[in-house]
Amino acid sequence: MPADISRRQRSIMDFIRENGSVQVSDLSANLQVTPQTIRRDLNRLYELELVQRVHGGAVIKESVENLGYGARKILLAAEKAEIGKLAAGIIPDNSSMYINIGTTTERVAEFLVDHRDMLVITNCINVASILWPSPGIEVMIAGGTIRRSDGGIVGSSTEEFINKFKLDYAVIGCSAIDDSGEFFDYDLREVRVTQAIIRHARSIIMVTDSTKLERSASIIVGNLTDLDILVIDDGISDRFLQLCRQNNVQVKIVNSSMSKKKNRWDN
Repeated sequence: MPADISRRQRSIMDFIRENGSVQVSDLSANLQVTPQTIRRDLNRLYELELVQRVHGGAVIKESVENLGYGARKILLAAEKAEIGKLAAGIIPDNSSMYINIGTTTERVAEFLVDHRDMLVITNCINVASILWPSPGIEVMIAGGTIRRSDGGIVGSSTEEFINKFKLDYAVIGCSAIDDSGEFFDYDLREVRVTQAIIRHARSIIMVTDSTKLERSASIIVGNLTDLDILVIDDGISDRFLQLCRQNNVQVKIVNSSMSKKKNRWDN
């Protein structure tokens, strides 16, 4: 971290890492300084490329991977809940599906609990924990190595398990999407499992918030041609929406109370 930032600015970065995102009012109350002071601090951190502006707040610039699972779960929680609700509504009873790793895919699982006569295969312990008590859902969990960071299950044995099935739907997430429509993740083991899921599902639903269009990751998972439906908040750009249409991806957009507002520290 650069030496030319103040102790308060370091505290702001620690706050973002712990909570996933930041708002001026929260920081002002927490650090007991004026909102104007916080806005100046955030602008300084943005100039140094230490934070990244997202709809309604900021995240650490280094990468979303540096945020802990708890912080990622908090980040855009309302938007993720709406995305999860909409995606779950697409999936009918009497069907089978994969759900992979992610805080947004977990929200989908929460809205599936009342479905009936379903088979869900997942490589995420958190998804399995949400769904196994549901009487109408049979849950199968893939074997493999459990990541301590988020309860995701990855590895060659996970991939081999996925390859044994052909299911109706897959609900997947990602860590980043670029302007060409390619989507990315950080862990090669997770990427290989997600690619197997894509190959072995008849309909692919991606659930993600629009901040993923502002991030970068290094490992290619796939591109828009692999998807059937994208469920996302209304922070999506017109250009990317048109790209989805050109690739025959049906886009389902949820309303976001944050996405149309200016960055809070510019007010």
